[in-house]
Amino acid sequence: MQTPDKQSVSPAHRFAEFFGLKRNLVVLLVAIFVIGAGEELWMRFVPKYLQALGASVFVIGLYDALRTLLGAVYAYPGGVLVDLWGHRRAFLVFNLVSILGYALVLFIPHWGAVIAGMFLFLSWTCFSLPATFSLVGATLAANRYSMGVGIQSVIKRLPIMIAPIFGGILIDRLGIIPGVRLALIMSIFLSGVTILVQRQLRDEPKEKAEESERWNLWQSLRGFNAPMRRLLLSDILIRFCERIPFAWVVIFAMDYIGASGKQVGVLTTVEMLAATLCIIPASHFADKYGREPFVIVTFIMFTLFPISLLISHGFPSHSFALLAVAFAIRGFKEFGDTSRKALIIGYSESERRGQMVGTYYLVRDLIVSPGALVGAYLWKLGAALNFLGAAAFGVIGTIFYIRTIRQERRLALQDLKSQISRLRSK
Repeated sequence: MQTPDKQSVSPAHRFAEFFGLKRNLVVLLVAIFVIGAGEELWMRFVPKYLQALGASVFVIGLYDALRTLLGAVYAYPGGVLVDLWGHRRAFLVFNLVSILGYALVLFIPHWGAVIAGMFLFLSWTCFSLPATFSLVGATLAANRYSMGVGIQSVIKRLPIMIAPIFGGILIDRLGIIPGVRLALIMSIFLSGVTILVQRQLRDEPKEKAEESERWNLWQSLRGFNAPMRRLLLSDILIRFCERIPFAWVVIFAMDYIGASGKQVGVLTTVEMLAATLCIIPASHFADKYGREPFVIVTFIMFTLFPISLLISHGFPSHSFALLAVAFAIRGFKEFGDTSRKALIIGYSESERRGQMVGTYYLVRDLIVSPGALVGAYLWKLGAALNFLGAAAFGVIGTIFYIRTIRQERRLALQDLKSQISRLRSK
């Protein structure tokens, strides 16, 4: 028989508890959705936009390399700033800087302005990544980290399921350059709305790091335990698999398969729908039964995506349908990505979490950023070499991670046996 307290819990409260919907996380989810609705109207079409503005293959590769590099360079100061300023102030500043970047690309329709503007418009995406992780760690219990990251991932993908279709329609009707510029205007407006939302954030009380450690990158690196270091190395290999073909996927779909802008939007919707369907159940069971097996599945999906792209080109009569399957596989890579992020949060020290998360992404993306230039070189030699080269990194990264998990379990078993032996000797 249920106690009165349990009987009095409303369905809405149980729903909020299951998904970890604390006040600050709800405010963050609204901000993520609104900003994403604006950015995804045009962000995925930037390689094609650069091509229309007369950019060369290597300029497009440079854009993708810089995007990864800025993700690395911005992550660490983003983590430090959230530790110093708190979540509310940090999110507001990151958003304002992004708006300046959108405006620069809007008012100067030249590929050079896109390259310059990305130093500003990637602020929200790159600076705020450690802040979102830190907010999950500050708000939820450790056994709810996967769900906290998972619900963010779902909300982030909802606009991605819809906005690229409308962005594609704008491009099909107005042309690539006018379509992207109109989408930028909408993005500026929606980001302005988000500022009002972010002002509702309340900073959680937290332990303070020593002043001397706040900007200490080396201290953060030394704080990585062995499992976090092994996860980082595996993640680096897998991200080469992702980064090599990344800038060329839309160009491949439009130039090789013959997809329209609207169809690219549909493919993106397929990807996001697949991701959305798997994230919440996977996050729930990962929190309950262990996260590492889910990470392995994610690494396998990363590896299969470039292979499936190549297969879609081999069957011209069914190329678009097979391309949709490839994008579904790309969506299923999110199956264990929330588990990977939850492991990073759990491995990080609570009083320095923003900085340690930023350090992780700084190291990872600094190493991976040349992968975009490697991808541009391989693309010049042919799409098949680009995709097969990417898949090779995926295979190596997946095998390495599986081996590290086995090693960790073996060490844990040895430690358990030694503890039992000590207890028996007493």
